[in-house]
Amino acid sequence: MVPRVSTLRASGLGARGASAKASLFMQGIHALSADTSPAPPVAFFVPGRIEVLGKHTDYGGGRSLLCAVEQGFCVVGRPRPDRRVRVRNSSTGEVAEWDLGPDIQPRRSHWSNYPATVVRRVARNFPDASKGVEIAFASDLPGASGMSSSSAFMIGVFLAVAEANDLSASPAYLAAISNAEALAGYLATVENGRSYGALEGDRGVGTFGGSEDHTAILCCRAATLSQYRFAPVSLERDVPMPPGHVFVVAFSGVLAEKTGAALDTYNLASRSAARVLEIWLQASGRADPTLEAAATAEPGAPDEIRRAIAAAHDTEFGADRLTKRFDQFVLESGSIIPAAGDALIAGDLVRFGNLVDRSQDAAERWLGNQVPETIDLARSARDLGAVAASAFGAGFGGSVWALVPEGDSEQFSSEWARAYRQRHPEAAERSVFFQTAAGPAAMRIEHLE
Repeated sequence: MVPRVSTLRASGLGARGASAKASLFMQGIHALSADTSPAPPVAFFVPGRIEVLGKHTDYGGGRSLLCAVEQGFCVVGRPRPDRRVRVRNSSTGEVAEWDLGPDIQPRRSHWSNYPATVVRRVARNFPDASKGVEIAFASDLPGASGMSSSSAFMIGVFLAVAEANDLSASPAYLAAISNAEALAGYLATVENGRSYGALEGDRGVGTFGGSEDHTAILCCRAATLSQYRFAPVSLERDVPMPPGHVFVVAFSGVLAEKTGAALDTYNLASRSAARVLEIWLQASGRADPTLEAAATAEPGAPDEIRRAIAAAHDTEFGADRLTKRFDQFVLESGSIIPAAGDALIAGDLVRFGNLVDRSQDAAERWLGNQVPETIDLARSARDLGAVAASAFGAGFGGSVWALVPEGDSEQFSSEWARAYRQRHPEAAERSVFFQTAAGPAAMRIEHLE
């Protein structure tokens, strides 16, 4: 029982992507074949995402311009008659399992941390959930690439557990989660450990991020870029993907892992933004809930915030770092993203490319989350004729997207990879270059045959 390629095509996946997913789903079905449960399997496709623009803006209540990709996780699940949750990587055969309960102890710095955190939080927020599930997954999304593989994985596990326990019909779920955007907000708190309304927080996976990744994965639409504002999640507008263009994505080979020392580096950007807001609230006596709200409260607010930063003499980050962090946030969220959306709607790809260049420059000079490999990838993509190119995701490694005409994408990808191998031969050994359209959001596959 696997989904037809035609079914996947109808969902918005391209021909190449649909064929690849059918194969991955078959792997998952075979991985469940030893299970004796008579219940039929269910299947979900959960994509990764491209953060077209919106570098470290979401957890400050700012904007992002997003799309889902055609690569992601193919997850199949089958309810069990007991409380056991067993998660199997159908590509490697690795297995992790627990009883569905609130006292699971996730294993840090191990892939099982992600599904264990989901299962533990479900048990705590929805105590009536009592059915275990067999889950098998396979993915064609490069791990630790900045394309939200960890968030996609967690969402896939949640969807399988939620299906087995009919969570969407429970009173606690209905009271807190009314639509896909609300589900994205909740699943972000599963990852970062915060509470979501009455759904009490718990140990997350250790990252202090926002809900951008989850929103793109659950809410974006095929052939479309979506401009969202966060905290809370709110769709501002959809922007059509430039006709005849695709993204070529280069995973640099430098892992953007959110574990160990890399986790501390990633969280530095989040903590510095939070510190700017804290300084401003102390200096002003205001109660702005987010950095975006503070920066847009009145026309002169950004300059007042900069003066408050200078006067605070912060000993942890220093005024210079905090000012740069604030300036990057204001430029990206308040200026570049609205203008970039306008440029795409007007068909002005030259202006769009120039705005993306400004975003990349601010990430390098002010945000400080770029490494030589991603910097060179973005610049060489533009040198090779890309309409626009930018690093994306958490940074400190990860990937770069380039927008190019579809007819040129194969040649462009080859030349881009060749240039990268010349500049960074060691990282290039681990790099991956691939093409994607703006793909559909996570979906339940309705027909298995």
